Amino acid sequence: MTLTLAQRLERFQVRMAELEFWRVRKTAQIDGWHVNDTPIALGHAWPQIQGTQRFSGSAEVPAGWPLEDTRLYLDLGGESLITIASDDGISKTVGLDPYHREFGVPSTRFTVTSETVARLPFGEPVRKPHLERAELLWLEPSVDRLWLLVRQIAEAITVLEGHDVVPHLLDAGEDALRSLDWPSATADYVSRTSAAPMQQKIWQLPDLKAEPDGLEDHHRASVIKAYDALMVRLAGLRERFPPQGKIALTGHAHIDLAWLWPYDETRRKIRRTFHTALSLMEGSEDFRFNQSTAHYYAQIAEDDPDLLERVKAQVKAGKWETVGGLWIEPDTNMPTGESLSRQVLYGQRYFEKTFGIRHTVCWLPDCFGFTGALPQILRQGGMTSFFTIKVNWSETNRFPADLFWWEGIDGSRVLAHTFDNPMQGYNGFVRPDCFVPTWKNFRQKDKHETTLLCVGYGDGGGGVTPEMVMREEQLRVFPAIPQAEWTRVEDFFDGAHETAAEKALHVWQGEIYLELHRATLTSQSAVKRLHRKAERTLITAETVAGLAHLMGATRPESMEPTWRVVLKNEFHDILPGSSIAEVYVDAVRELDGAIAEGTTALDQAITALADRLPAASGGESGAVLVVNPSLSPRAIRLDLPEGLVSAEGTLPPLGIAILPASALAPAPGLTVTENTLENATVKVTLAEDGSIASILHKPTGREAIDGRGNRLYAYTADKPRNWDAWDVENDYIEKAEEITGFDAIEIVETGPHRVAIRITRTWRHSRIVQTLSLGANARRLDIHTEIDWHDRRVMLRSLSELAVKSKYATCECAYGVLERPTGSNTSWDEAMFEAPAHRFVDLSEPDFGVALLNDAKYGHSMRGSVLGLSLLRSPIYPDPMADEGYQAFTYALMPHAGTWYEGGVREEAEDLNQPLVVLPLTDRAVGSWQPLAPKGIDAAISGLKPSEDGDDLILRVFEPAGRRGDFAVALPEGWATSAPVTILEEPMDGVAAAGLLPFEVKSWRLTRT
Repeated sequence: MTLTLAQRLERFQVRMAELEFWRVRKTAQIDGWHVNDTPIALGHAWPQIQGTQRFSGSAEVPAGWPLEDTRLYLDLGGESLITIASDDGISKTVGLDPYHREFGVPSTRFTVTSETVARLPFGEPVRKPHLERAELLWLEPSVDRLWLLVRQIAEAITVLEGHDVVPHLLDAGEDALRSLDWPSATADYVSRTSAAPMQQKIWQLPDLKAEPDGLEDHHRASVIKAYDALMVRLAGLRERFPPQGKIALTGHAHIDLAWLWPYDETRRKIRRTFHTALSLMEGSEDFRFNQSTAHYYAQIAEDDPDLLERVKAQVKAGKWETVGGLWIEPDTNMPTGESLSRQVLYGQRYFEKTFGIRHTVCWLPDCFGFTGALPQILRQGGMTSFFTIKVNWSETNRFPADLFWWEGIDGSRVLAHTFDNPMQGYNGFVRPDCFVPTWKNFRQKDKHETTLLCVGYGDGGGGVTPEMVMREEQLRVFPAIPQAEWTRVEDFFDGAHETAAEKALHVWQGEIYLELHRATLTSQSAVKRLHRKAERTLITAETVAGLAHLMGATRPESMEPTWRVVLKNEFHDILPGSSIAEVYVDAVRELDGAIAEGTTALDQAITALADRLPAASGGESGAVLVVNPSLSPRAIRLDLPEGLVSAEGTLPPLGIAILPASALAPAPGLTVTENTLENATVKVTLAEDGSIASILHKPTGREAIDGRGNRLYAYTADKPRNWDAWDVENDYIEKAEEITGFDAIEIVETGPHRVAIRITRTWRHSRIVQTLSLGANARRLDIHTEIDWHDRRVMLRSLSELAVKSKYATCECAYGVLERPTGSNTSWDEAMFEAPAHRFVDLSEPDFGVALLNDAKYGHSMRGSVLGLSLLRSPIYPDPMADEGYQAFTYALMPHAGTWYEGGVREEAEDLNQPLVVLPLTDRAVGSWQPLAPKGIDAAISGLKPSEDGDDLILRVFEPAGRRGDFAVALPEGWATSAPVTILEEPMDGVAAAGLLPFEVKSWRLTRT
């Protein structure tokens, strides 16, 4: 009878399964365990489960067992870091998790100690942890190798279905199994195979032997012979059926800095994973492992300095590859350009200082979309290559290339690579059925002969297993499947750059938008607000301190330690709002601390600045010191202890002024009624329900609203298929409740500097208080919002229907703007129903437009003439209480003449996010100063900070609107600007000292002459 190939494969898999039951010759249970110095027996529950538990035990290898074939098998009931120590002081520390349970032993007698938590790698709690298993195994190495090899053959046959090599692989595998001289004694055979799934279904098994016999020498000899013959036969088949494609393997353990576990657990995960990787390097000369994130190495330097020294040794040996160049793997949709620049600056400097290495590859496998500013930042940071796999997660449109040039909004390019591995993505496996589809999915194989594949258990760390290392060795002789070998990531990209120099590759321009995980722009919005404030506070503190130094004050101290805290909380599962509650307890504490430190530094800076200004002597003394920390002229709007000041006049870019009380008089024309707010620029009229019926822009006579503005909607169908905190489905709009009811509408401010109407609403169990205010000199209507939220799985949004028609909306992003479609002409347009923007989105016709500004939000929609802002979401996973309770923020509507640029939208967004810095005083003379004066086209400040080396200042600006022209700065006497420098503060080659190109980021050293 002739069987089909599928039937033969099934038979082969059944027959090879018995090998597993002879893999271990003998076992010896290890008793006498203690946890936290309390005795615990095997199989017993832990006496307590909270916190870190410390297990300890000792073992002796039975007489006659060869040490090289002895393994320690442990399941302590949770994830652990274990140390195995011999009596003579030799020890080994490794990670223990569901994928790493067997370990070599150092001597015949040894002790085991652990740091153990009742959790699994993805943070899942072990509700009732027990000391599950502890025993010594006497392995049959020959069986172990053959069992793995025939499994790999079965995997290859499955994935190569239809290939001419399949029947030959089946023949080879079947012949190998038939050649075995295999035991068959009834009692031993039944006892050894009793754990098989088939046997476990039997009504009643016979009595089993406690210690069934294993292989005898002649059995063992047949296994060795079969293995050797099979390897030779596979090598012969490889000659006939050569490998198809090449794969560059890199060992990897994606360790989320915080996600389904708090950061303290991450510190333990780092140690477990690093120790495991080092242990694999001891047994393999070929194995290569990469690990990103400067922060992790800095943490290890504190927690386990000896471990860091071992890592350094393997980095020097070329086995351990530090990659990425950034402080952490951050979200890139929401941080400012300066934050991303600091990620590169502090990351690259740390790697260079610690390991003597500067990276050329940015490693961001798991972020939820990528800002178009990133290529320029990377190039200035010394990185020419970019890696991610997340683009393959888009649900609607397939990203068009796997190896391509990514061109940023300024024209800078990096060579980008992604791979599409259907078997756990960046947590890949060393298996034929992982290699073959990964190679098949690589679309640039006609251009480049190799794709990258990172392998190892990850997200919760763990990394590569010993089996994966053995698999790679065996697969070297396999036919037909891609040829794979351990490779350094930078070596892979070096080869890719050689290809890119010779062959035309696809070019992707601008932002890489992920058509998934759109809700991460809104979830945990209170933390997003703190992060925004922390960024602005640090940038402003450094800027004011730099201005003070230019005026003669002492050079400011570096704020890198505080910046590191902010950068840590930009991690791609912290800032996006996709972590557990404990993570946000830490994030709030740390960001609050960063804001406090920044505020203290700002107070010190403005005080130092005041000390450099002339004292009052006979003339009118000042009432307040005002500093403009931006590169745009700013209206006089001051937040003083006695209240808001909204006066006439402006302060020049980076200007400093001592203003007298007479200069603080309110601008004229401010009025308020029960449903209107009006000044010289705008008149706002409220509808009966408190939404906005009209915003009249007086200079143009244009109406901004067509319908109603600031309509509040609660979307109660915000219940995605998967990824509750991450995703919002496009049908969320199908079930919307407009919140029109109100508890009160009342006038709460009547001038002279500001008028305001407060609207209080209750929706279900939550309370929304919005104060609509208009300053005497304001160009925008501020909507200060306070929410006390107590409802789950609801999305709260504000929609404004505008009297403007445009095919595109302008959205601020890091270091510039981008245009997004307001229609749905294509599937790409339709998929962008929720998209990121920073401080503003604008909809403009050539002569008029309306901007939506904010000081805390990132999720926006722009469809037709309606601009939407996502205010809050309340998912239940992984934090059931996400955004529960109180939060406050402000957004604003701003009509303007001309385009967004002509109308000064960015300048108003800056004012909303970072008001002028003020210090009330009475002992200084009235006057104004501009120690750093810009000349030429409009630019925006990124940072003014102390240089990392030397005693200079670094000024970093960017062109924010896509224009080009002359730009320079005038400095006080005794100061000079250098030629342009990179964000690493090193000379830039081939860049003009003056002038700015569209969206260009440019830095200079400011040096004393």
